[in-house]
Amino acid sequence: VGLTQALALGRAGFHVVVVDPAPAQTTLAPEFDGRASALAHASCKLLEAIGVWPLLAPDAEAIREIRVSDGDAPLYLHFDHTDVGDEPLGHMVENRHLRHALYAAVADVSAITLAAPDRIDRVERSEDGVKATLASGSRIAARLLIGAEGRRSPSREDAGIRTYEWTYDQCGIVTTVEHERPHHGIAHERFLPAGPFAILPLRGNRSSIVWTERRRLVPTIMNLSEAAFDAELAKRFGRFLGAVRSTGPRWQYPLSLQISESFVDNRLALVGDAAHGIHPIAGQGVNLGLKDVAALTEVLVDAARIGQDIGTPPVLERYQRWRRVDTLTLSVVTDGLNRLFSNDIMPVRQARDIGLAAVNRMAPLKRFFINHARGTVGRLPRLLQGQLP
Repeated sequence: VGLTQALALGRAGFHVVVVDPAPAQTTLAPEFDGRASALAHASCKLLEAIGVWPLLAPDAEAIREIRVSDGDAPLYLHFDHTDVGDEPLGHMVENRHLRHALYAAVADVSAITLAAPDRIDRVERSEDGVKATLASGSRIAARLLIGAEGRRSPSREDAGIRTYEWTYDQCGIVTTVEHERPHHGIAHERFLPAGPFAILPLRGNRSSIVWTERRRLVPTIMNLSEAAFDAELAKRFGRFLGAVRSTGPRWQYPLSLQISESFVDNRLALVGDAAHGIHPIAGQGVNLGLKDVAALTEVLVDAARIGQDIGTPPVLERYQRWRRVDTLTLSVVTDGLNRLFSNDIMPVRQARDIGLAAVNRMAPLKRFFINHARGTVGRLPRLLQGQLP
């Protein structure tokens, strides 16, 4: 999200310094690490507008359909991209390819300076601007600091911005699998008693797995032998794509919900997980961060065009108003869906199955949910429409 924000602002004519503790990856893509991201249609439009998508498209897999089911129930909800147009609902990309494409694009923009690996040792924010001293000894003067450092954001903590959060009794297990039969670009979201189990299409006969499991069981699952892990995986995956086996590392992430009390402070704006972290049930985490990027870029560009100081409260408050309601709404929806589906109470399960089947038969309501999955609902910043602001 931070690199995307830098690119969006650099393409818009701002001078940007990216301070990243990780080494720059501008030559070869790193080794496959098993992690991937689901990019909604609108997020892909943003990446196209800032020159990243042409570098990424050869390694991206289109999501053409989504099938949502409640365990092994015969009733399910089916989203098809042809119900709303010709373009896919989104794309799956391996994180290594996304990082590589972003770094390559950053290297092509002269207005962006990359300080990596480096970190901010000290920062001073005043009415006049921001001054930062880096671990390398470099000093930076700017009008605005953008915190995109993730859930434990030092910028947010330094500003004293509190967070509202709670922890789920769940962990997410992430890995990649190979299967015998092609997936045809179909993503599956299965609701199991322990939590959602997502099968997301990658290039070739491969899929990314996001397996939500009860926290107490995760250490045991993570320590299984390869054969035992694949056996447990197959119980949840099923045989519809033939034999399946895991490839690459396994990752585990404790799941929680976290919302910052404010997305802005004096000459500070928070984007991505620094501002919010939600349950992965709808696969919208990175897309929520890219919506922040698009909105903040548009607000800053519009302010600069009329001569406003981009780091002042009136400007930053416009960004916060734009993003906070959408973020809170999605947080409540994902939390509610997780609570509704992560149980095996028979009357509740029967009601869920009837509800999924009913939505599947109501074309207008189904199109509304499809457009939500594509990221095309509500007032969209220009970048999410594929246009530079």
